[in-house]
Amino acid sequence: MGIDLGPSEVSGIYGRLESKSSAYRRALGRPLTLCEKILSGHLDSEPSSDLAGRYVRLRPDRVALQDVTGQMVMLQFMQAGLEQAALPATVHCDHLIRARTEGGEDMKASLDENSEVFRFLSSAASRYGVGFWKPGAGIIHQVVLENYAFPGGLMIGTDSHTPNAGGLGMAAVGVGGLDAAEAMAGVPWEVLCPRRIGVRLEGSLGGWSSPKDVILRVAQLLTVSGGTNSVIEYFGPGADSISCTGKATICNMGAEVGATCSVFPYDRRMSEYLRATGRSGIADLADARPQLLAADEGAQKEPDRCYDRLVEIDLSELEPHVVGPHTPDLARPVSELAGDAESEGYVKAISAALIGSCTNSSYEDMSRAAAVAEQARRRGVKAAVPLLVTPGSEQIRATIERDGQMGSLEAIGATVLANACGPCIGQWSRPELEEGRANTIVTSFNRNFPGRNDGRRQTLNFIGSPELVTALALGGSISFNPLSDQLDSPSGRFVLEPPPPAPDVPPGGFCVPEGVYVPPSPDPGSVEVQIDPGSSRLQRLEPFEPWDGGDMLRMPVLAKARGKCTTDHISPAGAWLSFRGHLDNLSDNMLLGAVNAFTGEVGEGRHSSGERMPFPRLARRYKAEGVRWVIVGDDNYGEGSSREHAAMTPRYLNCAAVVARSFARIHETNLKKQGVLALTFADPAAYDLVREGDSVSLLGLGSLSPGSEVRCVLDHADGSSDPARLLHSYGADQIEWFRRGSALNVLKG
Repeated sequence: MGIDLGPSEVSGIYGRLESKSSAYRRALGRPLTLCEKILSGHLDSEPSSDLAGRYVRLRPDRVALQDVTGQMVMLQFMQAGLEQAALPATVHCDHLIRARTEGGEDMKASLDENSEVFRFLSSAASRYGVGFWKPGAGIIHQVVLENYAFPGGLMIGTDSHTPNAGGLGMAAVGVGGLDAAEAMAGVPWEVLCPRRIGVRLEGSLGGWSSPKDVILRVAQLLTVSGGTNSVIEYFGPGADSISCTGKATICNMGAEVGATCSVFPYDRRMSEYLRATGRSGIADLADARPQLLAADEGAQKEPDRCYDRLVEIDLSELEPHVVGPHTPDLARPVSELAGDAESEGYVKAISAALIGSCTNSSYEDMSRAAAVAEQARRRGVKAAVPLLVTPGSEQIRATIERDGQMGSLEAIGATVLANACGPCIGQWSRPELEEGRANTIVTSFNRNFPGRNDGRRQTLNFIGSPELVTALALGGSISFNPLSDQLDSPSGRFVLEPPPPAPDVPPGGFCVPEGVYVPPSPDPGSVEVQIDPGSSRLQRLEPFEPWDGGDMLRMPVLAKARGKCTTDHISPAGAWLSFRGHLDNLSDNMLLGAVNAFTGEVGEGRHSSGERMPFPRLARRYKAEGVRWVIVGDDNYGEGSSREHAAMTPRYLNCAAVVARSFARIHETNLKKQGVLALTFADPAAYDLVREGDSVSLLGLGSLSPGSEVRCVLDHADGSSDPARLLHSYGADQIEWFRRGSALNVLKG
């Protein structure tokens, strides 16, 4: 259903992969890693030299859009005056469905609240040759895995967790919306050739340990920025012991360490999943090419020759882990969580437990969680706290309903939510929770920044596997250790047993839903894209002004962000998701989650007149005065989601440049695409030179070129000044984006 790259097309892709990767192997004179094969095989030109450290132009096989970021993709595609998508693309309606009570009621409410957005996306998809997955079909990454991902392919998607498809051996990369629009227009996709991090897996998982624990351990080792501009490639005998969907969980959360993508080599578990999801023809092709769809034997035997960094994990010794709060790399074995809760003063009582999401809602995941629930049901024990279950797709939901896993979870008090992102991305209504109250939740999700799940910065989110979260829901406290602590039941106290291994795919096959996919119109010219000119949610775009050719002088520092400043902080989600297709209205959320380095306040700064106000109002005031301004960022500025809105709203409100200690990959690219100068301090300590009330001058912009520096002068309120050297990572084409005002202006011509 919805598959538009069949065996004949994939066979052609494999032919190009073989030819170009062979040429690249000769050029390097050494064995290739899997991702080197995939990337070189998708080059726009023949590989003739080492690509390391260079921007490369690639031809993706397909594009995936979700309903929130997809709005801006389609609006930009339309503004560029394009007619039809030049490669397979799909839109998935999953982000706009809010969790309130339970799946059925929530879906009805969402269809009513978001009807005009769904009509726009449906009509735009039909008009421009894009497939459309209806609300309720499932979360983009799960639906892609079930229908579109294939070994050796290259996909880009407008969601940071697009790398989920690496579980099927696909190089899948999260990008900003304009990257996607360009690829849909037939323009090669440009990316900095990533470094290579190899993760060698030994042994096999057992007991309570799960694929989730692999990536939580990797996040602990690499930290939230350790994978930036890198591919994480898993290999070794332990890789074969992990299911296809378990591999997808691991690849999904590679986004949490900033990785460009993550990938596993093709194996029998992937073949089994392809066949179970109706793609036997592609499985046959892949089965005949195992060497093509894995790292060269020499790379596996001598990984130090081929990987820039090597990590080794023995799965047999891996304990179940829990990460958090507030960052996905704060990890410890679950046996140490109670001690951390005591020493750090975390709220021990759990207010809610949540399982599922795009990261952990496979048949295997739900079966393992249900096995824990069954132990409690048999003893007459219910969850001590609200337990919410998010199926990843209608295919999964219907299958676990048929096979009984859903019944086991509901028997201990679980509530099944809609097949959508919901609480994982902030679409969660919690009216029962007192405003400002510190509380703890446990989830099997992927991201746990302050305010991420429910818009409340006081919520502490601890992440673990679905089975571990189910067990914690029974215990009701993060001081409860499911591996050893006892639960009370009518028949006496007992210790939970580790859930047994679960099947990768349902023995009775998947329940394949009908009526959830709409192909594009065979007569696109007859389709009218539906946008109400008076809408508060959708707004046609106007092009940004090009650079005027001069230096940028004495621009006020609108905000100096301190510490972690993710795209969630720059452009919050939650209720603001309603305006992702209306740039002007959405801009009222800009930097509302950013911590002011001068005052410690959140979302508020000071005008040059001395008046304090929220950052969006401050920016609008400067814009009305004709003043351009600057943001100063800390380390890894813009980590997290791929949302290009975090670059578009500052640009719309007159931001000229963002100067940071360092950037997250996707956000840096998004800034460049929208015509905002993305610059880094040559000496990260120069961040400390910036004072409240400063203005910034950027000099020598007329000679901006790849590898050049930008001269900066910080003028202080007391009349003194400090020079600062600034660096950039612009290639020649990217400098043209800045000069022309945006990459979209270049695309439009």
